[in-house]
Amino acid sequence: MRTVLVVDDEWAIAEVLEDILSDEGFRVVVANNGRQGLERALAEKPDLILLDFMMPVLDGPGMLAALAEDERVSGTRVILMSSLPEATVRERCSGYAAFLRKPFLIDDVLATIQNIVTS
Repeated sequence: MRTVLVVDDEWAIAEVLEDILSDEGFRVVVANNGRQGLERALAEKPDLILLDFMMPVLDGPGMLAALAEDERVSGTRVILMSSLPEATVRERCSGYAAFLRKPFLIDDVLATIQNIVTS
């Protein structure tokens, strides 16, 4: 069973993603900020991370950079999520496998995840 780490400070988004991905057969781990997300990534070694761009404590770009620097999780694929346009997000970070613009459709989330886990 593949493990997905959802890192988002908006509990409603994290809860919806957790429910839907669990129904799709994934094991889901949730974190509320980037620092907690990094700790969970190191402990759980997820197959995929859904990462919010703007969060307190440690934001998405900070967590993405920390993941890239740690060889234990540096190969983990990340889908970055934001209400900002991707061009704006790309100015602050790189190294993510895909981008989802909030608000997103669940079908788009599932299709993006499917593309990442099968490639």
